[in-house]
Amino acid sequence: MGMGILLRVLVAAGLAADAVVHWRFAPDMAPGPNTPSDVIPGDDLFRGQAIAAAVAALLVLFWARRWTYAIAFVVAASAAGAVLLYYFVDFGQLGPIPRMYDPQWYADKTISFAGEAVAALAALIGFFTVGRREKAESYSSAVR
Repeated sequence: MGMGILLRVLVAAGLAADAVVHWRFAPDMAPGPNTPSDVIPGDDLFRGQAIAAAVAALLVLFWARRWTYAIAFVVAASAAGAVLLYYFVDFGQLGPIPRMYDPQWYADKTISFAGEAVAALAALIGFFTVGRREKAESYSSAVR
């Protein structure tokens, strides 16, 4: 039981850090005057990530199932991957996604990335162990 609670808290805390940083930075990502009209505004992308992270965190925290861990993993791992990708590679605009290249590293990016990485790893462990823990607990209670 202790392991399950630890995984839930790690996932929720990591995604909460991700959500807070993305929400705080959303206004800074608003499109400029020269931004093409066919691009999704960066502030909308950041707010969407913040909302997705918050919802995934709450799902895992209050209802830890394989599918909620899977959702949390996708949200956290995709965000962590995007941070690294846009740190190292300047793709320019990709279809409706604006240019998000940011070769600078700073404290808030570290907090966000660390939260995403911890949440992704804990969600992956939770995904593979949640069913087994439930079966083991029901087996041990049936044996008693």
